[in-house]
Amino acid sequence: MCSFITVKNDNTYCGRNLDFNRLVNSGILFIPKGSIYYTIGSKYENNLDENTKSITKYNILGIGTNALLPNIALYDGINEEGLAGAQLYFRENAKYEEVVKENTKGVMPPYFVSHILANCKDCKEVLSFIKGLTLLNKPLLGTIANLHFIFADKSGSSVVIEPTKDDLKTYLNELGILTNSPTYNYHLENLANYLNLNNLDIEETKFMDVSIKQSYSGNGLRGLPGDFSSPSRFIRLAFLKKYGLLSANEKENPNYLFNMLANVSFPYGLVKVTNKSDQSSLDKEIGDYDYTIYSVVYDLTNFEIYLKTYRNQMIYHLNGNKLKENYYLEFNFKPEYKEVL
Repeated sequence: MCSFITVKNDNTYCGRNLDFNRLVNSGILFIPKGSIYYTIGSKYENNLDENTKSITKYNILGIGTNALLPNIALYDGINEEGLAGAQLYFRENAKYEEVVKENTKGVMPPYFVSHILANCKDCKEVLSFIKGLTLLNKPLLGTIANLHFIFADKSGSSVVIEPTKDDLKTYLNELGILTNSPTYNYHLENLANYLNLNNLDIEETKFMDVSIKQSYSGNGLRGLPGDFSSPSRFIRLAFLKKYGLLSANEKENPNYLFNMLANVSFPYGLVKVTNKSDQSSLDKEIGDYDYTIYSVVYDLTNFEIYLKTYRNQMIYHLNGNKLKENYYLEFNFKPEYKEVL
C-alpha cells in the first residue's frame, strides 16, 4: 500500500509513503547519465535481454534495490530535469501484455519508473514516450508486480498511468495524488461523496430555537474518512492538497510535506495482512503487518531528496547535483536521537 501527493509553491515537491510488510536490499540510489541498463530480465537471474540494452539520458536519484544492478528498479525517484515518478500497488487491477507489441520496447513493470526517468524530462514527454513501450507480463524474481504509476514535473504537471484489462489508461493534470486499487476513475467518483466538506469551522448556529455553540475545532471536515484503506487515504490526500498550506520559507516545506504524509501513514500493528502477495526470491522477512516503512519528499526544482524511515525519524537529505558517480546509501533502521541533556 502507498500514498503519493504533489504540491507546488515557488518550488515543486512530491511526497510518498511506502506501506508494505517487507523491504529487502533497499536504499537511496544515484545513477549517473550514460549508465547502461536493461528493461527485461536481470543479471541476478542470469536472463538479461540484450535486445533491451539502454543508456540513461539523465542523472537519476531515488529509492530502490541495488540487488538488480545494472538494471534500475526504483520504487520512486527523480531525475535532474525535475521529473519524479513512483510505482504503487495496484492489486487485482493491473493487466500487462503477454508479448511485446510491434515497434515497441518491452519493459518489465518494476523497471518502468526508472526507464521513464532515464529518458523523459517532463510529463508531456512521458505521454509521448510510453507510446513506444509495452508493459510485459513477465516475472521478475519469480513474481509479477501489480502496479500503477504516477509522474510529476517541476511545472506542477502530473500524469497517472494505469495498465488495465481495457488498455493503458492515462490521466494528465488531474489531482496529482494517487493511492492504490481500485482504479483512478473510481477514486474520482468517490470524491464526489465528500464535496460538502471544507476546512471552515461551523460557528454558533441555531437548531430550531436552540442556540448551539461551537465547542471544538475541525467540524468543517467532520466525516472525512480516517481509516487506512486506499479509498479513504485518497480522499484525505485530496483535502490535504486542497487545504494544506506550505511555508513562504522553502527550506521548511519538506517538513510541511512530511506532516501531510503522516496523516495517511500506517502505524505498525493497525493493518494486519491477510493477503501477503507473492514472495520474490529476495524476500527473506515478511511481516504480519503493513506499515509505513519510509516516507520520502522530492524537491523537483532542486533535484533533492529527503527521507526518513519508520524506525528512524531523522531526516536524511541528499542533493543530486553534488553526485557524479554511482552511489548507494542503505536504509538506516536504527533509531537516532539528539541528546540535549
